[in-house]
Amino acid sequence: MKKNYNIAIVGLGQVGLYLYNELKIKKKDIETKTGKQIKIVAISAKNKNKKRKFKIDKKIFYSNPLNIFKNKIDILIECIGLSDGISKSIVEKALNKKIHVITPNKALISKHGDKLSEIAEKKKVNLEFEASVGGGIPILRTIKEGLATNKISKVYGILNGTCNYILSEMESTKDSFQNVLKKAQKLGYAEPGNPKLDLNGYDAMAKVKILSALSFNKTISSNKSLMEGIENIESKDFDIAEQLNLRIKLLGITEIIDNKLFERVHPCLVKNNTYIANVSGVMNAVILDGKPVGESVLQGEGAGPGPTSSSLLSDLMSILRGNIKFPFGISSKKRKIIKPFDIDNYTNSLYLRFEVKDKQGVLSNITNRLAKFKISVDRIIQTPDKKNKKARIIIITHKTKEINAKKCLSIFKSNKNILKFPTLIRLYN
Repeated sequence: MKKNYNIAIVGLGQVGLYLYNELKIKKKDIETKTGKQIKIVAISAKNKNKKRKFKIDKKIFYSNPLNIFKNKIDILIECIGLSDGISKSIVEKALNKKIHVITPNKALISKHGDKLSEIAEKKKVNLEFEASVGGGIPILRTIKEGLATNKISKVYGILNGTCNYILSEMESTKDSFQNVLKKAQKLGYAEPGNPKLDLNGYDAMAKVKILSALSFNKTISSNKSLMEGIENIESKDFDIAEQLNLRIKLLGITEIIDNKLFERVHPCLVKNNTYIANVSGVMNAVILDGKPVGESVLQGEGAGPGPTSSSLLSDLMSILRGNIKFPFGISSKKRKIIKPFDIDNYTNSLYLRFEVKDKQGVLSNITNRLAKFKISVDRIIQTPDKKNKKARIIIITHKTKEINAKKCLSIFKSNKNILKFPTLIRLYN
């Protein structure tokens, strides 16, 4: 069995640079625990002379990442983070050259994971991506190994630390979305330039697709999914939620309903005495329903170079110990396609917030319109603003079909007494 492993790191952003430093610090510990010798032989990033938090060895630096293959490499760690382009090219090339690959790149895996896993299996090398979901939480290894004999029916949780921080801060401070976002950016929890992929649900959805593939022994779906972000949540929604003994969380959910796959990411109102409701700040939490194990909960920091590096190093340890395994738990040939659940038929209770003119007949007009689309009202909270001749109407509905809610709300766009499009938040079933 091989004793010496040469490592290359491509991408020296926050994660890649932190990992590079950790590998140098923990080299002896890794070698002691695995019985293998490791050496970083190549690193790559755009700018060789950029000022960095940790000192790098410029003798092994390559501005062109493809030039790293001039070296004998056993393990490639890809930390660029793109779904296509150089990220995809370099991972494919490494796998085809029988080089093990480790990556935290959920965009790459959620889009090209099927093809990449086939190459890895054919070449009999590892494709490891523990850090792509949940930061430092060992959720993927738990599914692949710890719960391998369980039949998982549902996985859900808080999968984006940025969104969870923003929602937690808005709840506790009652500050606006924009102000809290700026704070998150200053603290490094949100991208300083364009945090859109976190805020609109895309990041969480990529993780949902990876969790689905592992949990249900299926290929990565290209199904139309229900995906909404947190941009439309306002501080006033937290006031109402508090009155209702609820909290607002962005959840990623994947489950099997009637033998069909239902993947979704959207804000949810959850009961404040539940476990998931009390996961705050940048923390992530994943809950799995399986048989015979029942409900399993994993929680930890979901973002940042430290937690991510922890998962990357666990993947490295696995490779060094000789654990050659299927990237998605079973052979690509045995992974199945599961038909998608029809989103329109999904039933859910809804929180609807209307900002309206304070006029007689407005409320009855709204409830009549809801009734027309078979949406029944469970509870109404009406708060007048007599000074500005406005009112806020909160309606909690009984369970209704997604398609009914969609059609009904679209009609309110033309109602002159409704001052802005209604805010919708689903209650978590």
